[in-house]
Amino acid sequence: MAIKSKFSTLPASKVRRMGYLFILPFFVFFISFNLYPMIYSFVLSFYQWNGVGRRTFLGFNNYVRLFTSDPSFFRSIGNTIIFLLGSLPLMIIAGLLIATLLSRKGLKGVRFFQTSQFLPYIIAPVSVAMLFLLLFDWSTGMVNQILLRLGILSEGLNWLGSPGLARLVVILLIVWCQLGYVVTLFLAGMTNISPDLLEAAEVDGASYFQKLLKIIVPLLKNIILFIVITGTIGGLQLFDAPQMLFSSGITVRALGGPGRSGLTAVWYLIDTSFGRSTGTPQMGYGAAISYSLFLIIGVISFVNYSIIGRRRDH
Repeated sequence: MAIKSKFSTLPASKVRRMGYLFILPFFVFFISFNLYPMIYSFVLSFYQWNGVGRRTFLGFNNYVRLFTSDPSFFRSIGNTIIFLLGSLPLMIIAGLLIATLLSRKGLKGVRFFQTSQFLPYIIAPVSVAMLFLLLFDWSTGMVNQILLRLGILSEGLNWLGSPGLARLVVILLIVWCQLGYVVTLFLAGMTNISPDLLEAAEVDGASYFQKLLKIIVPLLKNIILFIVITGTIGGLQLFDAPQMLFSSGITVRALGGPGRSGLTAVWYLIDTSFGRSTGTPQMGYGAAISYSLFLIIGVISFVNYSIIGRRRDH
């Protein structure tokens, strides 16, 4: 009460100035580390610059080159979309099934299963990539050893040396990392579903899948929309795990793995900006890639929201 009466005696103009003083640190950090770098990188996308020497103004030439004569950019976008379309539906379906099983009453050890399924999400992606690199190794990997002993294969598969198999490994890695997060969101949403609805459906003779499709899924559409939008944004920004998978120690293999099948948009952006494969940094061209990727993410997110949001409202 003493503090309140003290401030109430101050002039209104002084109170406003004190309020501005309190919020000033946020704006200083936001402008310095967010707004200014965004504006600077956008301006840089119209220049040719190696990061050290003099900049050369090119206008829209970086963007024209990107969309007309750069097959690696379209390959990276195509790979990223393949990873997204391969992992996101699988995560939603598997996450929904696991969440419904973990939410059943009377399940023993439910806390253990809920905790253990979330652990992969908090592991660093680089560590996960190293784990999958060991599991899917051609000669000593555990996956090949198990398949050979079961008689499913007559010889080991070169998982990371074949374009199709390499993409499959990346999709499995994404699902393994993100599934726990999706399951946790579904479990949180299911706590708001009235048990009376499910019990009434059981009395009417509804099966497990009928309850899932007719009651649970419609009531979780907001969460599904959130997962789709955030999963799309995160999937289009994929970089560290594929880059680690297709690199061997300090010796980097061909950019993007076999046939550039693992090359993602962000990987190509970083490689181009710092010249890791070409030897010549192209900061301006990398900035053009980043803003093109930003535009693609925005369009896809808007389409997802429009389609799923319209169905949700209906």
